[in-house]
Amino acid sequence: MKEKEENKKLGAGRWIRKTSLTILLILIIIVVCIGINLAVENANFSDIDVTKDKVYSLSEKSQDIAKSIDKDITIMLINMDESEEDFVKKYSSLNDKIKIDVIDDLASRTDLTDKYGITADTQAIIVQSGDREKILSSADLYTIDYSTYQTKDTTEESLTNALISVTTDEKPVIYNLTGHNKYSSDDMYFFTQDLESEAYEVNDLDLLTTGSVPDDCSVLMITTLIEDITRKERNEIIDYIDKGGKIILFGDPNATGKDMTNFQDVLDEYGVSISEGIMVEQDSSKMLYQTPTAIIVTVSPYTSVTNKTNMNMNACFITSGKIDIADSDELDKLGVQAEILATTSEKTFYRTDYSIDSDSRTDSDEELGNATVGALLKKTVDDDKTSELIVYSNNIFVSNLRVTGNDGYSYVLDYYNNEDLAMNSIAYLSDRENMITIRKDVEVTAYTVTDQQNKIILSIIFGIPVVIVIAGIIIWQYRRRKR
Repeated sequence: MKEKEENKKLGAGRWIRKTSLTILLILIIIVVCIGINLAVENANFSDIDVTKDKVYSLSEKSQDIAKSIDKDITIMLINMDESEEDFVKKYSSLNDKIKIDVIDDLASRTDLTDKYGITADTQAIIVQSGDREKILSSADLYTIDYSTYQTKDTTEESLTNALISVTTDEKPVIYNLTGHNKYSSDDMYFFTQDLESEAYEVNDLDLLTTGSVPDDCSVLMITTLIEDITRKERNEIIDYIDKGGKIILFGDPNATGKDMTNFQDVLDEYGVSISEGIMVEQDSSKMLYQTPTAIIVTVSPYTSVTNKTNMNMNACFITSGKIDIADSDELDKLGVQAEILATTSEKTFYRTDYSIDSDSRTDSDEELGNATVGALLKKTVDDDKTSELIVYSNNIFVSNLRVTGNDGYSYVLDYYNNEDLAMNSIAYLSDRENMITIRKDVEVTAYTVTDQQNKIILSIIFGIPVVIVIAGIIIWQYRRRKR
């Protein structure tokens, strides 16, 4: 009896010790977890983005712009969600001149409600630098893809462009030559919108009205002509070249064979011309699906325009011509240096007979692989002046043309690196090399679960832990009784 009581006491003592030890371990684990959470929160580690396209990370372009800012900027977040707050903090983490002001209660900020006419329910982001400011409503952070009718997130694009807008002292001015063009302003609307979003000023220019290229012209943009320019316009453009002017030409082939003598005089200043025929692709991996005239061209990564991107690029040219460049002796006489920006594949051929329906090469077609479709020409005017021309033998790739596919339609400007190639070319000519980059597609489709999917997700989140706990209790009871 006495022995049983002693064993009972010993068992109770062991139980108390084990229970105490278990409780102590649990308390230690809880304290350690709390400590780790506090340390991580105070350290403010960046989120790890495991998505293929890094859609939750700032693009290289946005990072470079944020780091380069040398002015004090305040980004006010008014009634924004925590996810937007976390995203905006990525900018401030790169540059201590960027401050974040989170405003959740507008009742105490009558200065804002009076100045901007906003209400207590307004959601907005206000970017300020000195006297300059840019207001982004919640509608500016999302858009609709009308080819799929899905909502897409454009927060990074809008915010980065707002930073550019409030910190750029003088916007480069792009003048678009008008009067003889195939494409209207509406046809180039999205590209113009891209330029304006990156703090360029875009104006139309009728040389017969203005008399000359304005002195504030950073880049003269010329699109496909349907008729020749006048002698007056020719002389004014050449005068602009002699002053060290910069030109970008998006030119489709002169398929009609119209006389373009005056305009060719302008191109002769650089020793180049654009063909009347088109390039046709034979390599199925270098064309849009079953469309030999929609060719995928290779952009050289080693040129003045592209060497800062540190990656290979492709672009999609549709019914593109080819660029003919004078031989080295002629270029030397003109004081011109040429760089090849983009070429076709080895399996392309050149066609001038538009009556041929066949996609295959015929006897009348010219075998002409690796044709030049993009070039940079640098012309030395004098010791202090250099005029530059970037020419692409295609205009469609920067237009609003819609291409229909199995999943709806897409705009050609969004294909491959079309936008990057065009925007980087403008950035190079306007001496904004910090803007030469690969622009991340930040328009990420927002995924909305259905009711059924939501039930499945909740059952996984809450059901599995409950099952594990119940299984643990059952196993514990079973082992206890077995003893």
